[in-house]
Amino acid sequence: MTINSEMAKEEPYLMYKAKEKGVVNEGNNLFEGYSKDLADLISNNLQINYELRLVKDSKYGALDANSHQGWNGMVGELIRHEADMAIAPLTITSARERVIDFTKPFMSLGISIMIKKPVKKNPGIFSFMNPLSSEIWMCVILSYVGVSVVLFLVSRFSPREWRYEDTLLGPHVSNDFSFYNSLWFSLGAIMSQGCDVCPRSVPGRIVGSVWWFFTLILLSSYTANLAAFLTVERMVTPINSADDLAKQTEVEYGVLRHGSSMDFFRRSKIAVHQRMWEFMHSKQNVFVDSSREGIRRVRDSKGKYAYLIESTQNDYVNERMPCDTMKVGRNLDAKGYGVATPLGSSIRDSLNLAVLFLKENGDLTKLENKWWYDRSECKIKEKKDANQSELTLDNVAGCFYILIGGLILAMIVALMEFLLKSQMESKRNNLASDSFTTTST
Repeated sequence: MTINSEMAKEEPYLMYKAKEKGVVNEGNNLFEGYSKDLADLISNNLQINYELRLVKDSKYGALDANSHQGWNGMVGELIRHEADMAIAPLTITSARERVIDFTKPFMSLGISIMIKKPVKKNPGIFSFMNPLSSEIWMCVILSYVGVSVVLFLVSRFSPREWRYEDTLLGPHVSNDFSFYNSLWFSLGAIMSQGCDVCPRSVPGRIVGSVWWFFTLILLSSYTANLAAFLTVERMVTPINSADDLAKQTEVEYGVLRHGSSMDFFRRSKIAVHQRMWEFMHSKQNVFVDSSREGIRRVRDSKGKYAYLIESTQNDYVNERMPCDTMKVGRNLDAKGYGVATPLGSSIRDSLNLAVLFLKENGDLTKLENKWWYDRSECKIKEKKDANQSELTLDNVAGCFYILIGGLILAMIVALMEFLLKSQMESKRNNLASDSFTTTST
């Protein structure tokens, strides 16, 4: 028994097989893909032969108001008995079910959103400060100054911080916690380096203890988030759901013209989908004549166009080079692909049983993995990006800038101190010289 099987050329369902040297492909062997392998499995299961041919107008099938035949594409050819069955990504819909028969779904899917993958935002030179927000950094600086001031005051009021020493010049009273030393103590604690002076009074040790506890929590939180902020390149996705699309007009979106997705939006009673249909219907130029055109438009639009495409095709394209598209949000609906036959076809029941057997046996899952994920062109790239966890100079350049700036500042301060000391010594020597001259005179 030979069956005329109709298919539509669309990756990864049906493609022309690559030519090999010394091998002549003809007949069904001209093609390869998911639909071709599914047809082979069904053929082997039912012990039948099939002759594969492409649909004439390259359409899946929709009511065509400009045609006297009513339906175009695969559906139209099945209605006219120009083919015995259609094995393709043909969505099961109520309108199509009225004019042709479908088997149980061999693949489940839904309408999904395809957008261009945002450009990854590389860490800045001061990205090491990202684990804490600017507000927290400001609070830390204010806390540092506040703690230093409080430590200075309590040390001044507490008798235990004062030292009484006998010197050649007589009794001398000193306090280790000058304002300068208080700042140094607080800085040493927050840098986890300690300090050569420590408070001896009870209020001073209370201030030191709460400050150490504060810096412990702060540094632990900072360290825990630092690695992620330095090594992970973050992407900002402008669209995350259908609601995001419906609420804005900057990013245009569209569907395949004369397809089931277009019918879905036109007939939907959901408010979000109705708003989306009104937007698309008012624009008209957002509709595309083929999925290839829609995908190309997503890639060329620099993030200004989203394509509403069936999730299976979305997943496949996202696994192909140049790996610059992505799926966002949940599927907008739930439906399935089925093998189609003319109404009342004698092979419909056999096809139905064959599809159910292949699904239960796991053959359909293996087939999907073979053509979607095992042939992925993006896994190697993603794995390479994931392995690049080492830090680059761009990640920590700010640390070097701070180090160089600190060294330059230290040299400038040292030079100023030297000049100031020299000036003071010069004045002192001049005064001493003038005094000596006056005395001699």
